Amino acid sequence: MGIITISREFGSGGRELGKRLADELGYAYYDKEIVTAIAEKHQLNEHYVSYALESGNFRNFPVHFGRTFSYSPTLMANESKLFAEQNKLLKEIAAKGNCIIVGRAADVILREHRPFNLFVYADMPAKVQRCQERAGEDEHMSAKAMEKQIKRIDAERKRYHSMISDIAWGDKRGYHLCINTTECDIKAIVPIVASYIRQWMAERKEAAVD
Repeated sequence: MGIITISREFGSGGRELGKRLADELGYAYYDKEIVTAIAEKHQLNEHYVSYALESGNFRNFPVHFGRTFSYSPTLMANESKLFAEQNKLLKEIAAKGNCIIVGRAADVILREHRPFNLFVYADMPAKVQRCQERAGEDEHMSAKAMEKQIKRIDAERKRYHSMISDIAWGDKRGYHLCINTTECDIKAIVPIVASYIRQWMAERKEAAVD
């Protein structure tokens, strides 16, 4: 049963690496699908759920009920239910095996399943360039504004991770492999990364048998 988690700095290409790895290994891929499932179940705005689960910050964000945006004291008081729902869903996914999960602090939540944990990062100029290249026509930002957004999102991910783990987000001690994608063709390195993961899983299986 193979489980791979991918933590990534915003703009580093972690999502692309995850998708390509899933294709290479023949694994199921989960990212936004988790947020969509939770949002639909609770009839919440998908952007709200994504923001809340990525940053651990539920305050000052409008909640969507049907077509109405409002602030819900009841939901704020029971915000932990979203985390519980996410954790339950992640464990259900992990139980099926052979999957890649991007984000969601899955490396911590699924530690009992002993997943292969991957961290993807890049230099700031490379992250800014990647984000600008992939931005829609109505999403253009200056390099300075984009860098500010990247720092904010990464800070939120770090804060959320610190809420549930003693090992800091991005600390090499928490991962089996860290990849710097600066000036890197992600498509080209996928077979190499996949081979490394296969070998790691094979050795873990042999160790379990012994």
